[in-house]
Amino acid sequence: MTKDYNPKTLAVKLHLKAEKLIKKGHPWVFSESIEKINKEGQAGDIAILFDQRQNKVYGVGLYDPASPIRIKMIHHDGPAKIDEYFFERKISTALELRKTLFKNTNAFRLLYGENDGFPGLVVDVYDKVGVLKLYSPVWFPYLGMIIPKIVEFGKLKALILRLSRNLQKNDFGFSEGSILFGELEDSNVQFHEYGVNFQTDVIAGHKTGFFLDHRQNRHRIGQLSKNKSVLDVFSYSGGFSVHALAGGAREVTSIDFSSHALELAKTNASLNTHHGKHEALVGDAFVILRDLIRQKMKFDIVVIDPPSFAKSSTEVEIAKKKYAELAELGVQLTSKGGILLLASCSSRVTTEEFYEIHKALFKKLKVNYETINYTAHDIDHPVTFDEGAYLKSAYYRIF
Repeated sequence: MTKDYNPKTLAVKLHLKAEKLIKKGHPWVFSESIEKINKEGQAGDIAILFDQRQNKVYGVGLYDPASPIRIKMIHHDGPAKIDEYFFERKISTALELRKTLFKNTNAFRLLYGENDGFPGLVVDVYDKVGVLKLYSPVWFPYLGMIIPKIVEFGKLKALILRLSRNLQKNDFGFSEGSILFGELEDSNVQFHEYGVNFQTDVIAGHKTGFFLDHRQNRHRIGQLSKNKSVLDVFSYSGGFSVHALAGGAREVTSIDFSSHALELAKTNASLNTHHGKHEALVGDAFVILRDLIRQKMKFDIVVIDPPSFAKSSTEVEIAKKKYAELAELGVQLTSKGGILLLASCSSRVTTEEFYEIHKALFKKLKVNYETINYTAHDIDHPVTFDEGAYLKSAYYRIF
């Protein structure tokens, strides 16, 4: 099935500034940070980092010759033997951090990339089906070690492989959507969170099929929605919409550019008992929101959770303007005394910058508001370095 490749060991020294950063626990070594390397490496080769002054090993990473992040760190604080027991300990530690989730959901992120010591690798679990998503080729040589442990700790009946676009053509023989373990009769897998039922397509769905990071926010919106009108902007498969309906919302309007996503939202709503009206609007959210404002529409709860607007540093200023524009539109659509939830998944726009956008806008528009709460990642999305933080949400009551 796959090409055999036995990773080599590389001896690496970094420039002093980068060495200090890695010793503090940072998971990325950029190509320009490498001062010396004893030989040319291939994807997945084991990079042993030696310090400048004493020539002692202080960390171990996986070499990625095609990436600006040339070494992805998998171990800090000295040498380590990279074998199945090494990965077993990491997965066990990750699972332990997530145990309190299991009383409320059977869908969770088992491994969250760099933040769990697996840079460029994510594992999401939906009931008994796992989805392993790879963003770097460094992991191909180690899948044989990792897969049995993921299956064991996740208690999985099936494990699906999803590959980022740049990996879908690879020399290791792995293909997008392939089954790494077990059997999958239907790619549409059902799961629940806080008593609300969902379905996701683990093979054709976006990323791993569902966005698990907003779990707590969805639950909170559901709790607030009884007898309320709710607007869910950029709804995708209806995470907020379905929680609102299950929570007793009088009416819910879901907006998304994708008609397929809105069909998923309707399907998810049908998996739950509810009596609210559910309307789906397909198209550009900015255009639809302005149209709703012209119609003088108001909603008790407005949720605006857009996709990342800043996928590169050059897009940050544009992203900030879009966040401000969405906040302004959201204010106009929120009933007096209603709740406006504004979220961002752009890691390049910091939490402080995101909240400051709102404060500046509210001041400019002379909006009378109350900050109810700020939220971030749920516990299955731990953050261990600054760049690992992306999700931030703000709840405002608009008067």
